[in-house]
Amino acid sequence: MPATLTELNAYPLKSGGGTALRTAELTARGLPYDREFMLVAPSGRFLSQRDFAGMALLRPTYDGEVLTVGAPGASPFVHKAVDDGEVLDVTVHRHEMQGVDQGDEAAGWFSALLDADCRLVRFTGHRPTTRGGGEAMFADGYPLLVISAESLADLNSRLDAPLPMNRFRPSLVVEGLGAYAEDSVRLLRVGGTVIEMVKACARCVITTTDQETGERGREPLRTLASYRTIDRGIRFGQNAVPRTLGTLTVGDEVEILETA
Repeated sequence: MPATLTELNAYPLKSGGGTALRTAELTARGLPYDREFMLVAPSGRFLSQRDFAGMALLRPTYDGEVLTVGAPGASPFVHKAVDDGEVLDVTVHRHEMQGVDQGDEAAGWFSALLDADCRLVRFTGHRPTTRGGGEAMFADGYPLLVISAESLADLNSRLDAPLPMNRFRPSLVVEGLGAYAEDSVRLLRVGGTVIEMVKACARCVITTTDQETGERGREPLRTLASYRTIDRGIRFGQNAVPRTLGTLTVGDEVEILETA
């Protein structure tokens, strides 16, 4: 059986919950609207589940015009995206970029929810990736994250309690390549598109955060550290950039075009 694409996930609000897609247009910046919005501290530094584990419980959807965010115990936040607000200098892991401030109402809603001063910003400008010649919005570094379903199955075979794929927040999940096959691929054809793997993904405390409850534990980092520590980092999944754009659909055939 050929390898297939089994999941497509976009994350309109950085560190909020993902939106599962059946089909999507792959753009130079990845899946549509992925990490187009972000919360920032007064300093402009990005906020994420590293700071506020409860951000895992945010459920954003975005149609290109209206951002809707659900949260436990709060009325949904419905916001028409602003493109003419103040442009703020912001940072993601010390990478400097800019975002359009989405106004005081948005800032007030999220600040009350997190009990911390913050602003909601929308990506503007151009941000090249460090490697691979790609583009990204507010993602940590790259527009796509690819994980093999068999990689998670192998990890789960080592854990006392299995974990779902959403702990790792992938863009694309592929089944049929084999465990950690993504590590040895350079070019991958997915449907009519081609993507290039450019950097193994270093994993952080977000993977220990239950995406349904916001609770934190010690796994999977403790187990991953025992066999996936590479170049002084715990690695799981591959960051990638698009090379040929087009439509992606769950069920698309996946083919290795070139190995690393």
